[in-house]
Amino acid sequence: MKALTKYGLLLSVALLLLLSCSQAQEPIKEQSSSAPITDKPLHDKKILIVYLSRTNNTKAVAQIIHKEIGGDLVPIELMTAYPLDYQSAVDQVARENQGGYLPPLKTQIENIKQYDVIFVGFPTWGMQLPPPIKSFLSQNDLSGKTIVPFNTNGGYGIGSSFETLRQLCANSTVLTGYSTTGGKEKEGLFLVMKGAKEEQVKADIKKWLATIKIDN
Repeated sequence: MKALTKYGLLLSVALLLLLSCSQAQEPIKEQSSSAPITDKPLHDKKILIVYLSRTNNTKAVAQIIHKEIGGDLVPIELMTAYPLDYQSAVDQVARENQGGYLPPLKTQIENIKQYDVIFVGFPTWGMQLPPPIKSFLSQNDLSGKTIVPFNTNGGYGIGSSFETLRQLCANSTVLTGYSTTGGKEKEGLFLVMKGAKEEQVKADIKKWLATIKIDN
């Protein structure tokens, strides 16, 4: 009986040792290689900020955006500038819109294909998208890119500008745009992006960038 008991104890110990070794040698499970790889967030991508500005308000907004997210900041300039006289400029823009004329641009973006996200800033002219912005969107292939419009206006809103931009960027992803009131050149009110107005715009832009998931 003692021999059987001793044998049973030895057998139990052997089984425990075998089980212990088996668990210790069990390989660590690796994560499945078929798991989806999440694309990098928008704020990690290469960003271009272009803008058209007559009274420097859109320029000020572009600079605020640039300070928030970085990227390359480029003003859109024309081969032939619009008249300094307000009414003459208004009349010229009206003729260009009516005839579908696209004014030639001095600004040329080298290797625009390198950018993932392109912010496009402009004022509202005649309740429409300014002809120079139409030129920029027409002469550059922005297919597959993320386009983000931003706008300043004299208090009358964006008009058809955002919708026209969306149509011209049919093969791009167009995110929700930003708009704020700027100067009123007709009334002699030019740069207004300063003081309390500038601080409010900064706060609004920070919230907007967070909403469209492009922030630091």
